[in-house]
Amino acid sequence: MRKPEYAVVIEPLSEEDGGGFLATVPDLPGCLSDGDTREEAARNVEDAIASWLEEARSVGRAIPEPRAALRIA
Repeated sequence: MRKPEYAVVIEPLSEEDGGGFLATVPDLPGCLSDGDTREEAARNVEDAIASWLEEARSVGRAIPEPRAALRIA
């Protein structure tokens, strides 16, 4: 079974917000992560996606199908 590929939006954080980058997954509400670089944020959000999906399965929540491709801001 192929792992679903969810769209990830990576945006820079302001220095006021601590700097670095924020990665969010629009198809998975509340699924996000950050990192000092775009690459780190992208790696970290993969763990967040896996955790989100695992939790959804454990509580019987419906898992949405991916809707879009990767976008990096």
